[in-house]
Amino acid sequence: MIAIHKNRAGFTLIELVIVLVILGIASAIAYPALDRAVRKREARQSVLALAAVARDLRRRAIDEGKLKRLTVEPRANSYLASGREIIRLPDTVAMTGATGGEPIGERLTQYVFFPNGSLLGGEIALSDRQGSSYVVRMEAMVGRVVVIRQ
Repeated sequence: MIAIHKNRAGFTLIELVIVLVILGIASAIAYPALDRAVRKREARQSVLALAAVARDLRRRAIDEGKLKRLTVEPRANSYLASGREIIRLPDTVAMTGATGGEPIGERLTQYVFFPNGSLLGGEIALSDRQGSSYVVRMEAMVGRVVVIRQ
């Protein structure tokens, strides 16, 4: 009688199910942490972009010898730089306040950048939905724009 040997070349169904269950548990544990990290990154990118716009407006005011304006509307979660389009912040980021500058009506605050490098000082506060908050501080006399994490 001839003996036939079966070669095990694959995985059993039980082994595949166990691997899928382990992957599901690992992703259920990792997803909330990854989601928080993505939201924090969006807030950080938004505040750095706003600071970059303010620095660019200051530079353009000096280079062109003309006033430049940054207008923020916290209720609409947006801002507008001189001669540019309106920038809307992502839904995961909220503009929580705008102090200093020059109020325009009830909803808008305007920060003016002068050709001599100075500006109307103030602060713009942003936060993510998880509670991390940042402030873009514009220092009036020296024209410096800094980002502070609170």
